[in-house]
Amino acid sequence: MRSRTGSTCVVLLAAIGVAGAAAVRAADAPDANAAAHGAAVFARTCEPCHGRGPGLDGSPMLPGAAALAAKYQGKVSPYLEERSDLNAALLRYYVRHGTGAMPMFRRTEISDAEIEAVAAYLAASAHGRSAASR
Repeated sequence: MRSRTGSTCVVLLAAIGVAGAAAVRAADAPDANAAAHGAAVFARTCEPCHGRGPGLDGSPMLPGAAALAAKYQGKVSPYLEERSDLNAALLRYYVRHGTGAMPMFRRTEISDAEIEAVAAYLAASAHGRSAASR
């Protein structure tokens, strides 16, 4: 015969497990306000080189996307909005130091808070694309 206390503990642990899993999923989801702000910063600062579309010179890709396409040769998307591996620390490094043809940007051009917001936008964008492909 089971004790009432034992059954209560099982039910309680099951409820905590469900709530805990929901909390983990919520923590993994990008902040919507930061992502919205990041989308605006991305459009202003990053998209002119890293967005989709042809270059003004008639090239099939914008220069940042073309450079990443050449670097990764199809192994990684050249479009930042499709990538889930670009956290704020990595973005901040490339933005502050530049790389290859990408110039460095000063804090007066894009703040650390704006880089954080762009990271949130990219995470949300990649998260949305992966959810849409399920």
